[in-house]
Amino acid sequence: MALNELDARHIQNMSEAQTLVPHWGYANRALPCTNDKGSCEYLDLVYSAHDYGMLYSAILWATILGIVFIWALLRFVGKPSAPAIASGASPKAGLTKVRRSISSFTRRYLLPDACRAIFGRTTRFQVAVLTALIIYLTIWSFVGMTYHTWITPVKNMPGVYNTRTSLGPWSNRVGILAYALTPLSILLASRESILSLITGVPYQSFMFLHRWTGYIIFIQSALHTITWCIVEIRLYQPQPDVAAAWVAQLYVIWGIVAMILLLLLLVGSTPWGIRLTGYEFFRKSHYVLAMVYIGACWAHWALLKCFLLPSLLLWFVDRGFRFLRTAYLHYHHLPSGNMGFQASQATITRFPDEEHGDILRFDLQNDQDPWKVGQHYYLCFTESSIWQSHPFTPINAPYVENGVVKHSYIMRARGGETKKMAQLAAKKLQASETATTPIIMTGAYGETTMDHVTPDTNIVCVAGGTGIAYVLPVLLELARSPISRDRKIELIWAIRHATDAEWVQQEMDLLQQARKALNLKIRVFATRDASSRTSSKIRMEDEKDAKDTFRPVASSSSSSDVIDESCACGTDVPVRKIGQGIEDEDRHPNLPKLINDFVGNTITGPTTVFASGPGGMISDLRTIVAGCNSAGQVWKGNERFDVNLVCDDRLEW
Repeated sequence: MALNELDARHIQNMSEAQTLVPHWGYANRALPCTNDKGSCEYLDLVYSAHDYGMLYSAILWATILGIVFIWALLRFVGKPSAPAIASGASPKAGLTKVRRSISSFTRRYLLPDACRAIFGRTTRFQVAVLTALIIYLTIWSFVGMTYHTWITPVKNMPGVYNTRTSLGPWSNRVGILAYALTPLSILLASRESILSLITGVPYQSFMFLHRWTGYIIFIQSALHTITWCIVEIRLYQPQPDVAAAWVAQLYVIWGIVAMILLLLLLVGSTPWGIRLTGYEFFRKSHYVLAMVYIGACWAHWALLKCFLLPSLLLWFVDRGFRFLRTAYLHYHHLPSGNMGFQASQATITRFPDEEHGDILRFDLQNDQDPWKVGQHYYLCFTESSIWQSHPFTPINAPYVENGVVKHSYIMRARGGETKKMAQLAAKKLQASETATTPIIMTGAYGETTMDHVTPDTNIVCVAGGTGIAYVLPVLLELARSPISRDRKIELIWAIRHATDAEWVQQEMDLLQQARKALNLKIRVFATRDASSRTSSKIRMEDEKDAKDTFRPVASSSSSSDVIDESCACGTDVPVRKIGQGIEDEDRHPNLPKLINDFVGNTITGPTTVFASGPGGMISDLRTIVAGCNSAGQVWKGNERFDVNLVCDDRLEW
């Protein structure tokens, strides 16, 4: 924006100015003011409100950085120097006791979903953080300025007056805050997240705040646009000359462009917009529109590039590190003997399912360092498209064998690229008994879920369908770790049909071998298979199961767990068929009962629930786990009431 446009807009008499006072993010102030008294007082407010706006933006960022710094300190205070799972007994006093009590209190009240109709499947904690941000921004939007109205004469036009109010300076304040939030929005959306590196919180957990920060920026920008339209089209005179001259200025045109781009970003990022256009179109268009929007903001008000330049740098750094990760994973010795980039060849196993979409299993080996349990990779199926990648969690435990690391993934082919891969796999397997496909990986991403697990931590793994991929590595890692006799471990897996367990038969066979040593109980529920038993008989068996809680693990296939059918993953694993239920909730495992019974029968130590599955299941588990926590009991030393939930919520809104 040309400075003379701003000078004319703010009626500064530059020809009579004795000095120019610089203002960061705004045009220089011409002093002394030679206009009428009202106009001079108005200009005083314009510049002071702007200066305070820049100060408040700095305070905003200082607050954010301070919170992140304190979070990082608390994260490492009292943290064991060695991996907890391999260490001795966990400390039960001092800072650890305080931290566990606070964590239990927080989970009790802030873990359940909050107003799902507005925020989706989001915890109260995240909504509380958002609320604090909104309150903070609201305060900074209004303080530090006076609210007044001046009626000032229009130069060389007797009898014509402008109405100057605090609306213009307030509009500028809101615009400054919108610019200040732009780098925060980019930071929250980064896959190569600096925030995750510092706080240990996985990048996907910041997506809720990213979306709502975007909504806040849109509201601020809309208010900025509307208020200046009121000022220039209604309050300034004469009309329509002032409005016509104003809207023709280049900085106004770019402001309108930025507002249109922001509207497209908003509409395209709603659940309805994503369903209408498809996720991949949303993702690609979101990247492009966001960068063009930042460019339009730069053209609209280049004096605030101090906020826009970091936004661009963060975006390009994020993309750059993604490419570096991919190159690092796939830069190997080629068959020719030279070093170069090479995709990994994955063996495909297909499990046909015409009703719900085929399940594909990919097994590959790669020369790399092992990832950590809980992390995932983005997979690009090059035979389908090199422009798309999707997140998948390896279902196997990470370890090096013969110089390579094995990866195993399962994927349900619903539509889009996954459906194309299923069709490709079916075609290949018709022509040959075995099929392979090249895969390019990027990762690993996400949290390391086993860091907080101590030898006395009891484990419940709850999975729905392909969500078994998230919890299996936990159990397989425990099977490779020192055994704790008092620890209880249980797997609850809901699948549509009993035969679906074949997806992970290799991994389940390994768990079967370690089952007795781990004190592991496996429950498999087939939600679409009907049992030959009546509903009343099943309820009687459930009640008996609640009483018969101390029987040996080896007998879990008898007594109340009547075998409708042996699981394909092992003859000792029963499958409870519950597809005959009349109500929808009757066709799902009774999670409140299962979790509460498990926690109530633990011998010692806290409990961690690992979960992955449909959004409804995760929401239910949040409520259940929250109810199991009691800060008072934890403070008294009763660790049974210290129950944590670790869930995979990458694709939930």
